[in-house]
Amino acid sequence: MDVHPDSMYDRRRFLQRSATWSGGVFAGTQLADAAITSPKPRRPKIACLCTVLRPLSHAHVLLENFLEEYPFNGKMVRPEVEIVSLWGDQIYEDSKMAHQVSRDYNIPIYKTIDEALCLGGKELAVDAVLAIGEHGKYPLYREWVNAWPRKRFFDESVAVMKRSGRFVPYFNDKHLSYRWDWAKEMYDTAKKLGIPLMAGSSVPFAQRLPALELPAGAEIVEAAAIHGGQFENYGIHAMEALQSIVEFRKGGETGISQIEVLYDDEFWDGARSGKWPFELAAAAMQLETGKPFTLDTKIQDPPRYVGWAKAESHGWVITYKDGTRGYILKIGANSLRWSFACRLKGETQVQATQFYSGPWKLRNLFKALSRAIQHFFIHGQAPNPVERALLANGATLAAVDAYEQGGGPLATPHLEFGYTPQDFREFREMGESWKTITPEGTPEPPGISPVFKSS
Repeated sequence: MDVHPDSMYDRRRFLQRSATWSGGVFAGTQLADAAITSPKPRRPKIACLCTVLRPLSHAHVLLENFLEEYPFNGKMVRPEVEIVSLWGDQIYEDSKMAHQVSRDYNIPIYKTIDEALCLGGKELAVDAVLAIGEHGKYPLYREWVNAWPRKRFFDESVAVMKRSGRFVPYFNDKHLSYRWDWAKEMYDTAKKLGIPLMAGSSVPFAQRLPALELPAGAEIVEAAAIHGGQFENYGIHAMEALQSIVEFRKGGETGISQIEVLYDDEFWDGARSGKWPFELAAAAMQLETGKPFTLDTKIQDPPRYVGWAKAESHGWVITYKDGTRGYILKIGANSLRWSFACRLKGETQVQATQFYSGPWKLRNLFKALSRAIQHFFIHGQAPNPVERALLANGATLAAVDAYEQGGGPLATPHLEFGYTPQDFREFREMGESWKTITPEGTPEPPGISPVFKSS
């Protein structure tokens, strides 16, 4: 997808044009003159580090919400921070989107992480770091596991902070590292130096459809997250979605003691033998499709979502330290499949919901996450504990270990750590945005450009 030519304007031209365009800008944009002349409060200065910046990359769908207004719970929200520098590990002369963003928003592209954090000087000159280490040409470290250079980004940023004697909030997109020892080292380093650290997936911030809020201290017997993607790359999202609900169970999070992997035929045989509760998958799939789902149901996912993901299904059987059972179930090949189902103690009825991404496939998932990140940069307090991302990171890599060792069960004593969950409802999309931005009425903006209602 090419960048739309209308995104090539400076801020003043956009504000002047938006006041007169037919159809207008989505509710919340002020008049051009007022926006131009009103004094602006100082916004925290942010350095953006990424692997690549190309259409629909993580850097695109996150960064756009730091440059333009974006919808969150039915309102247009202005970015609360300012991107002042950009660095990309694989941004080259032919990186069209990166250089266009640099021109349009007057953001210099620096040659090193050090320069990006110091704005070309010798000392740390930004208030926070937005690190997006996803996509680009990197080798596989193990089967399914890309060697994204997130720890390198972190280490080089920490070196600047140490030299400058100042430690600022750091957001790490998705999981921390493709190696457990490195992920744990990043976590330990942040704790030791007092670096506010936020990491994780966009999926937990999505609308739950239908709304599902388990009572505080609910006794969860078993719970499953269902997805339709790749083993590691999508499994980590599903793992965080699962954690975002089960971590609120009675007693709080206790950590994971064991993981087992069932792959392809073994997965479905496990459903028949009771290795994992098919009723949870059936409830979630019926909620998604509106049709009964049985072991004989032939999964027919839309062809446009199938090509990038193998159809083989698999499951992770997770035993928590407190005895709770969790499951990551990959069913079919659909990038929009994010579901949850659980059974509470003393109840036979399965409770289920979907993490709904909104229009434009997965792109809008990142808007609520962006809101949460900006709050984190301003206040230094993440809306979700970084331990959630660390546990999900470790569980995902342990699942790869279990698969490589024949499926498991694999003991995970290194994951037997607990943490206290945080109420993050104010940062979740509750669905109000989709009453105005609809698949039928709001065209998806190409490139990085404002969201306009259809006329």
